[in-house]
This record gives sequence, C-alpha cells and structure tokens, in this order.
Amino acid sequence: MVVSNIPFSQFPMLAKTDRAYAEQDASLQKFYKYSTEIKQFKQIIADKITDKTDRNLLVSTLKKQYLGLNTEGVVLSQIDKLASEKTFTVTTAHQPSLFTGPLYFVYKIFSTIHLAEKLNAYYVDNQFIPIFVIGGEDHDFEEVNNINIFNKKITWENNEKGAVGMMQTASLKTALEELKNVLGTSENAQRIFEIVEKSYVENAVYQDATQALLNELFGRYGLVVLNMNDEDLKRAFIPIMKREISEQLSKPLVEQTQAELDKLGFKAQAFPREINLFYLRQNLRERIVFENGIYKALNTDFQWNTLEDILKELNETPQYFSPNVVLRPLFQELILPNLAYIGGGGELAYWLERKTQFEAFSVNFPMLIRRNSVTVLDKGSKDRLDKLGLQLIDLVGNTDIFINQYVTSRSETPLSMEAEKRAFADIFNAIIEKAMSVDPTLEKAVSAEKTKQLQSLDLIESKLLKAEKQKSETSVNQIKTLAQKFFPNGGLQERFDNMLPYYLKYGEEFFTVLWDNLNPLEGGMIVISE
Repeated sequence: MVVSNIPFSQFPMLAKTDRAYAEQDASLQKFYKYSTEIKQFKQIIADKITDKTDRNLLVSTLKKQYLGLNTEGVVLSQIDKLASEKTFTVTTAHQPSLFTGPLYFVYKIFSTIHLAEKLNAYYVDNQFIPIFVIGGEDHDFEEVNNINIFNKKITWENNEKGAVGMMQTASLKTALEELKNVLGTSENAQRIFEIVEKSYVENAVYQDATQALLNELFGRYGLVVLNMNDEDLKRAFIPIMKREISEQLSKPLVEQTQAELDKLGFKAQAFPREINLFYLRQNLRERIVFENGIYKALNTDFQWNTLEDILKELNETPQYFSPNVVLRPLFQELILPNLAYIGGGGELAYWLERKTQFEAFSVNFPMLIRRNSVTVLDKGSKDRLDKLGLQLIDLVGNTDIFINQYVTSRSETPLSMEAEKRAFADIFNAIIEKAMSVDPTLEKAVSAEKTKQLQSLDLIESKLLKAEKQKSETSVNQIKTLAQKFFPNGGLQERFDNMLPYYLKYGEEFFTVLWDNLNPLEGGMIVISE
C-alpha cells in the first residue's frame, strides 16, 4: 500500500474551527495550552504531576474491569505501568458505537496508539500508555445503534432508555445475525465475526461488551480501555461534582469563552447548563435542575428539597450522578495521568471552550491533538481515476459543478458562450445608445430585449453542455460513483463506512498500515492507496 497526505485546507466540508485548529491558527492560541509538538510534552509532564492523580485507584479499577477478559498480551503489563509516577497516558474517547461504528472510530484508536509509541521513543525515561475511554453514559441511542456496511444499514433495535452503555446486549441478536449474513463466509469474515459475536454474547451489558471487543481487536497494540461509569471513579469526582452543584461554576466560564470565540467567527459547540450533571439509573438519564428552590431530575419523581439533601445523596451514591459533555472532560482528566487528548475536529471544538473551566477546578488542561483522517483508495478506483485523468482531491466539493468543468475542459468544441455574450452585449449597448439619442424612453425596451437575447445564449450554452455530457455519459457516471464512494453525500468516507469491509479485504494488514502511519502530530488527510 502507498500512503500520501493531502492538507486539511483542501477539504471544504471540514468545519472552520477544525481547519483553523489543525493549522494552528494564531487566533485560537489563547484557547489552548500547548502547541502540538512532541517537545511540548516535557512541559506537560511537569504540569500534570501537580494534579496528583490517584494511580492506585486507576490501576485497581482497570484490573477489576479486565477480570474475565483476554489479557494474555501486553494489557496487564500496561495497566501495571500506570502505578509508576513516570508513566502517563494519551487518551481518546468515544461513545460505544455498534460494531465499532464509523471508520474514524478506529482511526482515533490508532492515532492514539501511534502517538504513545512516538513518545516512548522520544522520552525514554518515561512510559506512555494509549487509553480509550468508553463514553457509555451518553444516552443518544440513535447516534450509536447503526452501521453502514456495503451500502446496507444494520440497526440495533432496542426499547431501553437511559445510558447506552448500561443497556443489555440480548437485544443485539437480530443485528448480529444480519451482520453475519452481510460479512459472508471468507476466512477474514469468519475470524472477525467470531470476535464480534463473542464480545456481545459473553457480556450481558453493552459497555462491558464494547470493552471486550476493543480489547480483542486492539489490546495487542497496547491499548487500555477504561469505562468511567464506575462507582469508585465517581467517588473521586465528588469534589468537582459538589462544586458544580453548589457553585455552578462551569456555565459562565464556558459562555464567556464561547462569546470570545464567536467574535472570531467560530461557532459555539456545547450548551452549558447551570448544573452540568444528569441523574443516572437503569433506563434513566435525566438532567438535574434547580427550580423553584428545589433540585430535581427532569421528567422523573426524583427531587431534593435542599442543597444538603442532594449533596448527601452525591456522597452516598456518586454512581447515580453523570457528567454531561461540559463536565465529562474534567472527569476524564482528573482520573487519568493524561497529557494529550486525541479527537476529531468537532470534539476539539468542544475542548477549546474548556480551558478557563479547567483552571477554575485546578485540573491541568491537556494538549489537544487532531486525530488523523484517512481515505482508503482501492486499486480499481485508483485505476478509474487515472483513466479519467483525475486525482482524489478533484472529487471534493460540488460534484455537479466539477462534472460541468470536467466535460467543458475536455470537449473538442468550446462550449462556453462567453465570447458570443460579450459580442451581443456590445451590439446591444450600441443599439441602446442609438435608441436613447432618438428617444430616451426606448432604453427600457431595448435593455429588456438585450436581457432576453443573453438568456437565449445561456439556454444554448446549457444545451451544448447537456449534449456533451451525453457523449461523455460513461465518464460522468464514473465520476458520480467515485465521488459518492469517497465523499458520500459531500462528507468524508470515514464518517460513513464501517471498518469491517476493509478488514474483510485486507485482514490484519489493514490494522498494520494504520498502526504504522497514523501519526496525529502530522496533520492532513492520509490517503492509503493499493
């Protein structure tokens, strides 16, 4: 396989904030703490040490969560290393997407793994562990319950509510059967389906199944998977949750940052609340609000009449309290000896709103690193592009406009009527001048005729283009097909496809290529070509 790189600036579908941060736009500099350079990690290590991470809690929690999982490889050794003050983490996180969800889910993981290896080679006196945090407390089921594979949508039908990670895996039976049929019977298909099926069948709870699946797929690369929906971890988070409830610090800090970003032309991402916590039970995750002098969980009968009442429950059962998107990064960085967060452009836009919030809670703000984006270009498609005389980047943007340009540039007969339009305009301008010298009121009528004739030329031009397109029908259809394949619906391949078709075709080689080449310190779209 051949690996190349295209700058993010050439992808207009990426959000403004995404492109600006990836290119280290100076206007964003005050909203992050560290530039994305490997030499910066020396300073981050010194800053993170002051957080005094509870390493014993982290190690004991991970060992508890890994009981019963396959730890024959390096995972247990990785967990043990976290007890050392010289060991740090680089982290990514995501909701527990069905069967690994969109391709970028896997790209986030290998970006993080590769970064850890780079750091281990650069800072030989320290050790760096790649961490994947399961965002299992999120309750937006529709975001994670489906995948696209071979243009077929497989959906997990489930009537449970509340946190996705707490749902039962028994309802996945139909989705697993559909997946098996779609994958087929090749050696790679049987191997990967066995891993997927075992993970979901042997674990009754979805967040546990996700941890098992990621461990089977990526544990041998040193990835450690952490589920933060854990009573002991949340107990350590009580002081911050207590302040969030009683002082309501986050909302004004985040809103002030959002206002500053807005002045620079960057859109707000999160919607901070007065209390950025949910109340969490089985089949229930509802926002906690303070209304009419009482605290309550919306759409439920749960309420607390005084501040003392809600803080008492927080101290007794912290597992019932769940941070929202505004507070969750603080939870993660409090628990982990973390130096960098690796995420997509949308995620980092959220993090850019958090720096002053982190300072208020006295937690170090990590380096923010844009994960690698990837487009996989198969040989058949590469050959078609070559035959058409195109590059992959040519397919970015409006396909219809590009096809018009493509057909026009390759026509043996010039299709543009611009010269004729200019000639017509000159003639009519002379006529208008002559008419006005006779009777000024004639200007309007002659100008209308001029517009009508120019419109006729536009119509002729469109008919010429249409006729040329028909002559180039094969090429036009190939361009449309290729554009939809690599930039589906004007977006990126990585946000639409699932990784399983690529595993079927390439097997473990697909992972090996990602492992070798996804270095998030080097920006741009990585193109992997056969």
